[in-house]
Amino acid sequence: MNYSFFDFLQLIGALGIFIFGMKIFSEGLQNIAGSRLKGILSGMTRNRFTGVLTGFGTTAITQSSTTTTVMAVSFVNAGLLTFVESTGVIMGANIGTTITAWIVALFGFKMKITPIAIAMIGIFFAFLFSKNSRWRNIAETMVGFGILFIGLEFIKNGVPDIRSNPEILAFLDMFTGYGYFSLVLFVIIGTVLTLLMQSSSAATAVTLVMLFEGWISFPIAAAMVLGENIGTTVTANLAAMVGNVHAKRAARFHFLFNIIGVIWMMASIYFVLDAIDWAVQTFTNNPISVLSDDPAARSNATLALSLFHTSFNVLNVIILFAFVPQLVRLVEYLQPDSGSDEDNFHLRYISAGVMTSPNLSIEQAQKEIQQFADVLEKMHDSVNELLFDPKAAREKLMERIQKYEQATDQFEIEISDYLVSISERTHLEHDLTERMRFMQTMINDMERIADIYFQISKLLERMHETKSAWPEVATAEIEQMMIAVRDVITNMHLNVAMDPQEVDLDHAIVLENEVDKLRDEYRGNHYVRLENGDYSPRAGVTFIDVLNRLERIADHVLNVNESAAGRRLKAMRILGQNR
Repeated sequence: MNYSFFDFLQLIGALGIFIFGMKIFSEGLQNIAGSRLKGILSGMTRNRFTGVLTGFGTTAITQSSTTTTVMAVSFVNAGLLTFVESTGVIMGANIGTTITAWIVALFGFKMKITPIAIAMIGIFFAFLFSKNSRWRNIAETMVGFGILFIGLEFIKNGVPDIRSNPEILAFLDMFTGYGYFSLVLFVIIGTVLTLLMQSSSAATAVTLVMLFEGWISFPIAAAMVLGENIGTTVTANLAAMVGNVHAKRAARFHFLFNIIGVIWMMASIYFVLDAIDWAVQTFTNNPISVLSDDPAARSNATLALSLFHTSFNVLNVIILFAFVPQLVRLVEYLQPDSGSDEDNFHLRYISAGVMTSPNLSIEQAQKEIQQFADVLEKMHDSVNELLFDPKAAREKLMERIQKYEQATDQFEIEISDYLVSISERTHLEHDLTERMRFMQTMINDMERIADIYFQISKLLERMHETKSAWPEVATAEIEQMMIAVRDVITNMHLNVAMDPQEVDLDHAIVLENEVDKLRDEYRGNHYVRLENGDYSPRAGVTFIDVLNRLERIADHVLNVNESAAGRRLKAMRILGQNR
């Protein structure tokens, strides 16, 4: 055999160049689209049909079905999409991912694109250093596009010629001589190939090259493509193992949807292949031939495989579209909800790691911050119950408040680590860097708010143990203070969900000033009561301590609001306090 180990390493290197080019191409497209992807998904998935169109369009833009699926799952968690609507996006993503095969088949085999790809890199390379972010993202996309096809050319050159190495064909014939069972075997091989490469697009490109060079027949290549459709769902299921129930359900649905599609396609494979052969001959006047000396005939085989890939996914959506509710119920049965998540706080949106687009990664982090604010609201309500409900189960409330405080500690660490990993793995624009810095200060202030609530709960518990009590007027003042702080916390929760330019800081300052005024008024009342002997010194110390800590919570909340708005307004705060 004339094929050496060094030749094999060159082939692996060529594959690496191809995958690297695809990665840069995909990231560039996502950076160009930016936050618009969020709007596309949230605004165009009102039913399953528009969900399919949205999934197709988003995957066509990002060149990554995984990115589309992750976004869909995160929107389900956020309540922006129902689970049924997300299934439409996943089905559309299946169709959208076939575009890569068409790009490779049309440009990689039908025309000599390598000189064009190199020229494209030469033209756009200089723009990688541009200060204009849009031009830089366009340059990244075009350079990635060029590298992708240079890698594909290297793969074609690195694959040994079947005529010079007949041993390869003899080796493959060992697995292709079993008729229908050979197709089943190559479905499994396609699945394993995708798992090894962690990219169905790269596995499809390798299959196209093997078909073009005559290593495998068209039916065998079609079987491998079916396996690659299964392989990409296995990768998603592995990633969802650390996710929540919604992520697991979306991954299970993707797997079931594709595996059912492969089953019915394998049952009618010969009829479909004959139809593809007829379509190609009708429109090109050439048969599908992989052993011809004519490159045009061999490139027809790659077009036919791309047509088969798209036809399978489109037909699968058409056939199973009406059965989505039944599939959803099956998935919910196979992946039941473990129960109420009310007191089970954990990261929901960033467990799958940093997304390729910095904009989308920051959107994920912002969703976690919203969950952080939700915990603070629950802490406030628990402390309120501890204060004013004489029938409350105090021991359970204390345990719950402590659990909330521990959850916020973990939130701060993990969200901060995630933000750091975004900056380490991706090139960020100045605006995104600033927003991430404000997010870091935001979660720091929010963690301090949780600490203060926990400290207040311990003060109240000591007061309960010593059987100290406040007079009714003091209790009423703390109740008013808690209402004012609740308003501040609720407003903060709304603000952390907004884009920076949408945050109304004036309203936040008004609410914080109201807390300051109440604190000043009630502090004066406290000293009068203390002088009149209206309550014990211990109860009085606890009252003023709780009062001051609540005011400190409002201060930290205003810091969070400023961070959410992306600016600091110390002067406005001072002005508001003097009014």
